[in-house]
Amino acid sequence: MSKDLQVFESYRPLLFSIAYRMLGSAMEAEDMVQEAYLRYREAPDEDIQSPKAYLSTIVTRLCLDQLKSARNQRVNYSGTWLPEPILTGKTPGAIAVQHESISMAFLVLLESLSPIERAIFLLREVFDYSYAEISEIVDKSEANCRQYYHRAKQYIHERRPRFEPDPDEQEKLVSGFLQALEAGDVDGLTQVLADEVVLYGDGGGKVPSVRYPVGGREKVVQLLLSFYRRASADLHIEIAEVNGAAAMLCWSQDELILVTAFTMAQKRIRAIYNLLNPDKLAYLYRLHEG
Repeated sequence: MSKDLQVFESYRPLLFSIAYRMLGSAMEAEDMVQEAYLRYREAPDEDIQSPKAYLSTIVTRLCLDQLKSARNQRVNYSGTWLPEPILTGKTPGAIAVQHESISMAFLVLLESLSPIERAIFLLREVFDYSYAEISEIVDKSEANCRQYYHRAKQYIHERRPRFEPDPDEQEKLVSGFLQALEAGDVDGLTQVLADEVVLYGDGGGKVPSVRYPVGGREKVVQLLLSFYRRASADLHIEIAEVNGAAAMLCWSQDELILVTAFTMAQKRIRAIYNLLNPDKLAYLYRLHEG
């Protein structure tokens, strides 16, 4: 079985897509893909009946191991842990499909699943692997895989936002939000935010941020305007597609200091995710500048 680099590269987008959705981190996903390549290159030819099956198994199992250790780290994380944002249009090809499955809201929901539930749900729901294939990948019986999948699916579908707007409506909502924020327009912000809007912040203990989710339109508006009034005079904000939806990139002196992503439904913003941890902005910054 040929194990040249060209064969591996043909599956890189798929492997990155699995790893990113599993881990919520593009940096870690790249590490998993690279490790999968090293193991693939060193494996005996007779162990590889199908490069796709072999590589999918390796990267999934690497991610499962990573998640088991990461869960302990996230329990002790300073403040709210949020997934690492990515520029959808500048990541490996397969990540751009099924935008809903890389939305910030979806990735946050996945954090509530156990590692094995997460793996089985993603392989079945997003990547359309058969139960027989999943059974081989995660080393569980098909019956167990079905149980894990249906339990995870019920949890996700009960909590997933409904009636998400199309891309044009998303950009219109975010543009309205940004205009109201820059103008200090309380009424304008009130019009684009849902009554039950929740603001999340992730500074990772390195940058000041709200440590716990803040709910309610009035409180969120006050916090947003307070943040914007304290922002540096050279703050520049642009709208870009992040995790498959319109988002805001905030710059100061050519440094990316904040990514704000949103969950939108029924023509209102229902959740705001402020990502300020510089470690989580590095990958997006690299792609933006590249």
